[in-house]
Amino acid sequence: MRRLLSLLLLIPAPALARDALGVFGSWAAFRDAGVPRCYAIAMPHPARGSVNGSARETQPYADVGFWPKRGIRGALHFRLSHRVAAGATVQLSLAGQKFALAGGGLDAWSADPRMDAAISAAMRSAESMTLASRDGAGRLFSDAYPLAGAATAMDAAMLGCAGK
Repeated sequence: MRRLLSLLLLIPAPALARDALGVFGSWAAFRDAGVPRCYAIAMPHPARGSVNGSARETQPYADVGFWPKRGIRGALHFRLSHRVAAGATVQLSLAGQKFALAGGGLDAWSADPRMDAAISAAMRSAESMTLASRDGAGRLFSDAYPLAGAATAMDAAMLGCAGK
């Protein structure tokens, strides 16, 4: 329950009017009928004061979004705990696979829908996933996510926007 309350604090105030579709393990699903869009979202494992010697710049999170009117299904997005250094890559490690993500600054995402599908499929059977990169000072940082409930939250988000 504490993780859900923490998760709700990540969502801007207007978003609190969105429909909660459920909490599944360490993931939750929401629907914003006004857009329409639905998404599954989670926070990483709690940091122990700092990440590799530096405090987090932001509260990181991972989300998988569905925008039916745009034809977007299962788009992955990650808010990182640190701003990525110029030219640095963001790597996602998941179920023995490694994915080079696109993005920069505080955000990363899949390079294309095919990568979205591959990552989402791997998330369904893995226990955790980790994003790693270097911050502006050249320090390595990582954000690790538990995946308990991810598959169910993604399904709830997909169904929440089905037929919209």
